[in-house]
Amino acid sequence: MVNLQKAVEAENYALAAELRDEINKLEAESLAASANALVYENIQYAFRLGQKGRHKVLVYSGVICGMDPVCCISSSLRESACIDKLTRGSNQPFYQVLVDVHVDPDLLVAYVPEENLLAPDGPNKGRFDHPYLSFLFYGMDAAGDFIPIKQLREKYNRPRHEVPPIDEDA
Repeated sequence: MVNLQKAVEAENYALAAELRDEINKLEAESLAASANALVYENIQYAFRLGQKGRHKVLVYSGVICGMDPVCCISSSLRESACIDKLTRGSNQPFYQVLVDVHVDPDLLVAYVPEENLLAPDGPNKGRFDHPYLSFLFYGMDAAGDFIPIKQLREKYNRPRHEVPPIDEDA
C-alpha cells in the first residue's frame, strides 16, 4: 500500500495500476483460500480419532490417528496409488490409520480413503497392538475404540469421544 501511495504521488500511474492489480489479485486469492478453509473446517468425517476400522480391500484392521479433508499426498504418489480410480477420487476424506502389527508388521501407518474403510458392526474389544498407541491414546473405551490424547484432538480440532463403561451394579 505504501508503494502504491508513492507511485500515485509521483504520478507514475502505470506502476500504480500494476500495484493495484497485484493487490486485487492477492485479495482474491486470500478470499478464495478463506472460503476453502471454511469448507474444510465444516467437513463431516465418517470416522473419528481412535475409532477402529477395517480396510475394505486389504482387510487389515487399524485405528484412526489422523484425517485430511481431501487427499493430501503428492501427485506422483496419487498416481501410483490409483487415487483417481476410486469411486470418490481424491476429493473425499483420507485417514492416517495405525495398522495392527499382528496383521502386517511391515506396515505401520496407512493413508486410506474414506470409501475403503469399514466401521465394526459393534463393540470391538479384541486385541490390537501398535508401537504408537501409548503415544497417541490414553487407552481403550468400553466399545473397544481408543481415546485420543488432548494434543491429537487439538491438532485435528475434534472433540473427545469415549463410550463409558457400563456400571453393572446400577
